[in-house]
Amino acid sequence: MIGPHQRESRARGWLLITLRSLGALAVLGILIHYLPLHLVNEAIRRVPVTRFGAILIGYLLAHVIGIGKWRMVVNAAGAQLNYETSAQCYTGGLFASLFLPSIIGGDVVRLAVGLRRSPNPAAVLAGNALDRFLDLSAQAGLVILGLTLLPGSVPHNVSIDVRKGVVVLVALFAGGVGLTLLLYRPLFKGRSVRFRRRLGRLRVALRSGWRKPHVLLFGWMLGTVIQSTFLILTALLAISCGLFLPLRVWLFAWPLAKVVALLPLTQGGVGLREAALVGLLAPFGAAAHLVLAAGLVWEAVVIVGGILAGIFAFLLRRNETVLKNH
Repeated sequence: MIGPHQRESRARGWLLITLRSLGALAVLGILIHYLPLHLVNEAIRRVPVTRFGAILIGYLLAHVIGIGKWRMVVNAAGAQLNYETSAQCYTGGLFASLFLPSIIGGDVVRLAVGLRRSPNPAAVLAGNALDRFLDLSAQAGLVILGLTLLPGSVPHNVSIDVRKGVVVLVALFAGGVGLTLLLYRPLFKGRSVRFRRRLGRLRVALRSGWRKPHVLLFGWMLGTVIQSTFLILTALLAISCGLFLPLRVWLFAWPLAKVVALLPLTQGGVGLREAALVGLLAPFGAAAHLVLAAGLVWEAVVIVGGILAGIFAFLLRRNETVLKNH
């Protein structure tokens, strides 16, 4: 029997999903309204099916590396997860991110499995946080590399404006971190002993991960490889659509657009990523309809990849159930 509270929670969840889906459609609708739809459609049709399939395979292979990276980091914090369980956590989270807000929803599903399977649940939580930090650091590294290479590809005044924008984003991030540190004690003051004990376990797991810098460094390197792979695959799709830009421009714009897509305003960041790319690539002479076309094809890769990941997670769960019954 499902209680009234659970029914209300489910209804609220479906309402949020519906609102975010409508938000994604609204953003895409605005983009399509102001851009020549027939040119967008023509650019999408230029992508050969074989190219789409090759990009999809590359996308999935990058996530295979991602499974190993995630397992390595959470185990460094003390999670003690085997590869099969890690694969189920990771692919389940990848599938869930299609339906839940941004990667945050995917992390909830990923953690739901890992917390049940690990003898040290706090380590799974801490390791996942460290893994996300490494991913953000990898994206930041790509942005910095792109900024370093930008002056030779754009006018000086545009380069200065771009740098100012990045400085503002960094300042906002630093301000958010500082505010969190200032509010740390007031937020956790007066909490129950049980809550503080759990927080203590989480702190110990985080310290355990930080005490293995070689693992974190290797994880950051793998994260950079994965993010670079996604970036190159997107650039290849853009070339098929007819958009030719220097790789250094993609190094700057693509990671920033992905960070914008993390905002839980639309379903899976759909629409936000495309709008951000259109705005970020416009100063470099990129035709907006070609940017949108490439972004939509990439969304198709992400959606198909997420569905395949969900099927894989289901098969892993089914295989585990069969083994338990025997």
